[in-house]
Amino acid sequence: MAAMKKPEDVVTVDVHVAKDLLASGSSYLDVRTSEDYNNGHVDNAVNVPYMFMTQEGRVKNPDFVAQVSAVLKKEERLVVGCNIGGRAMKACVDLHNDGYEQVTRMGGGYTAWKESQK
Repeated sequence: MAAMKKPEDVVTVDVHVAKDLLASGSSYLDVRTSEDYNNGHVDNAVNVPYMFMTQEGRVKNPDFVAQVSAVLKKEERLVVGCNIGGRAMKACVDLHNDGYEQVTRMGGGYTAWKESQK
């Protein structure tokens, strides 16, 4: 059995490398809330929220991995992003531990993506 992945096992790239990965066929998985996604996102991104806002605060989406599996294959190369990088890190660990092998975190998240467009 493979060892469980941890945050230090996740490959993180900057926004410029992420753009190159997307240009070469990787899919972009946006793990922000639907509200954040609807306010702006990377072109052709797939949105599966890692967390939801509730009256108690943020809670993890209990169906995150299943929802990702419904729209993205484990063989696909994925670039994962959130707003600045924290949720994307956790999402990458969960995806790695579910058998996704080609998962890369975009450091700086959508905030860095927007900055790079200026």
